[in-house]
Amino acid sequence: MPKAFHPRQSGGRGQRRTGSARPELPREIIDELRTMCRPGRGDEVVASMDRAARHLERGDPAGAGREAARAKALASRSPTVREMLGLALYQQERYREALSEMQAYRRMSGRADQNHIIADCERALGRPERAVPLAEEALSARIRPDVKAEAVIVAASALADSKRYDQALALLRRFRTRDDVAEPYALRVWYVTADVLARAGRRDEARREFRKIMRYDSAAFDVAERLVQLG
Repeated sequence: MPKAFHPRQSGGRGQRRTGSARPELPREIIDELRTMCRPGRGDEVVASMDRAARHLERGDPAGAGREAARAKALASRSPTVREMLGLALYQQERYREALSEMQAYRRMSGRADQNHIIADCERALGRPERAVPLAEEALSARIRPDVKAEAVIVAASALADSKRYDQALALLRRFRTRDDVAEPYALRVWYVTADVLARAGRRDEARREFRKIMRYDSAAFDVAERLVQLG
């Protein structure tokens, strides 16, 4: 199941305006880059990071990685640069390198908003047990609910991979959703919950969870096929 991808510096404030030749990174990001870079190299770093962000938006993580690596050479103490490079490496499935950059970002920024990426790198590197503390931290952090959901999904999936189904379900249920409010991230949590229930042999409960998704989006994921398989 695909995981969400949330670079902190993209989104509404970071969008390029039509006809603008200026970088449209958020002002606080630009200020950070200029503060953290080598003297006199601020314009270069900002330009590289602007290009990196646009490469990511176009689905070109290799290009983003090249630009972010240039920025890192000039501003290695910038949390934003390390985050961007980590995201680009993660999208290329270069998990060991991505983990190093994301851990640096987390250490420098004190933020837990990329814990889901760190957790998924740990899982990919064969250390699934390390995903759970990262999800625990994300649950208590002041970050967006969709990002919390991603951390929980990664950690629960890691637990399920180890056949620790009850622990996976307990973690998923700590992320509170409402049956009458179906945000996209809620559908993802419900899907993983249903999948874990099915893997645990709890077919009736799995069917109920899949049907809950169907009420809101009959084409979501592969829910229709999963229900057929469950009978």
